[in-house]
Amino acid sequence: MFYSHDTFGLGHLRRSRTLASSLTKADPDASAIILTGSPVAGRFTFPERVDHVRLPGVTKLYDGSYMSQTLGLDIDETTALRSALIQGTIEQYDPDLLIVDKEPTGFRGELLPTLEWLVARGKTRLVLGLRDVLDEARVLAAEWARKGSVEATERFYDEIWVYGPKSVYDPTEGLPLSAQTRSRIHWTGYLRREITDQAETPDTPYILVTPGGGGDGSTMVNLVLQAYEQDPTLRPDAVLVYGPFLSGEVRDAFEQRVAKLNGRVSAVGFDGRIESLFAGAQGVICMGGYNTFCEVLSFDQRAVIVPRTVPRLEQWIRASRAEELGLVRMLDETRDGMTPEAMIGAIRGLAGQAKPSEAGAEGLLEGLDVVVTRADALMARP
Repeated sequence: MFYSHDTFGLGHLRRSRTLASSLTKADPDASAIILTGSPVAGRFTFPERVDHVRLPGVTKLYDGSYMSQTLGLDIDETTALRSALIQGTIEQYDPDLLIVDKEPTGFRGELLPTLEWLVARGKTRLVLGLRDVLDEARVLAAEWARKGSVEATERFYDEIWVYGPKSVYDPTEGLPLSAQTRSRIHWTGYLRREITDQAETPDTPYILVTPGGGGDGSTMVNLVLQAYEQDPTLRPDAVLVYGPFLSGEVRDAFEQRVAKLNGRVSAVGFDGRIESLFAGAQGVICMGGYNTFCEVLSFDQRAVIVPRTVPRLEQWIRASRAEELGLVRMLDETRDGMTPEAMIGAIRGLAGQAKPSEAGAEGLLEGLDVVVTRADALMARP
C-alpha cells in the first residue's frame, strides 16, 4: 500500500503510481492500493492490480494554512475523517508493505494512529520514501522539528528510500537523524519512466512546454508565449501542456494568446499520457519538479528548467545541481533574468545542448530496480 497525502500538484501521486506499477509488474501475485488526496486521481489510468482510494481533498492557502476542498467541514474534522479512512482501509487490506511518500507523520499527523497500530501489530513493513531534494537544509530541519518527523522516522520506519543518487544531493542533510536510522537509508537512484499509454504526437518537430501540475506555472508559460509573440521566426513549434491545476481565468487568457500564434504554439489542458509527448519532442522547457526531471533523464531530452523558488527552494536546488553536472540548462531569475529575450535564447539554444546521456544520466536511473530488490528483501524478512 502507498500513502500519498497530495495536498497540491501531481508529484506524489505520479511517483506512487510509478512505484506501484513497477512492484506489481515484478511480482504477478502482488497488488497495490494508493491512498491519495489528489483531486485528479480519477483522470489517470492505473495498471492491472493497482487501484486507488481517494481521501477527502484539502487546499493549501497563501498563508500556509489549509481548508477542506468540498465537504463544508473544518480542517480538523477533515483530517480526522481522512485519518479514519486511512486506518480502516489499511486494516481491511492488510498490506505486507506500506510506503509513505515524503511526510513521515502524514498530513497534519493523520497517519500517526495507523503507524502506532501497525507497529504494535508487527506484520507490515514500513518505508519512508523521499524524493532527491526536499528543501534547503535549514528550512527542512525547522519543518521536521515542528511536525515531529524526526521522532516518527526514528521510531516507525524499517527503511528510508531516497529516490535519487547520493552523488547528486542528500535531502537528509541537516536533519538530526541518529546513526542507526541513517544506516537504514537506501539511495535508489532516479525512477525511470516509460511510455505506458501511447498518445498521438504532432507529425512536425516541436518542443514540449510543461509546468507540471500547473498550479504555480503561469510565470513560465507566460514567458514562453512572450517569446513566440516577440520573435515570429522562433522555431520549432511548441506543444504546451497547461496541467490540471492552472486556474481557469489564467488559462483562458493564455488560450486567447495561443490562438493568435497561428499554430506555432498548440495547447492542451492535461494529458495523463505525457510520456509520449516527452519521447517525441525536440527539447523541453519545464519547471523543476521531481517527476518532470525523471522524464527529462529517462527520455534523454535536452531541457531548460525554469525552477520555482517559493514556497520551497527544492526545484532551484535540483536544477542548479543538474546544471552543474551537465544534465540540463537552468534559466535562473537572478543570473539570466526572466525576460522574453532570455527565453528566446534558451529555446534557440536547445538544439546545441548536450543530451543528459552525454553527462552520464543512464547511470542515475536505477531507482525502480533497487526499489523492487529492497521491497522483496523487506517482505521476506520474518
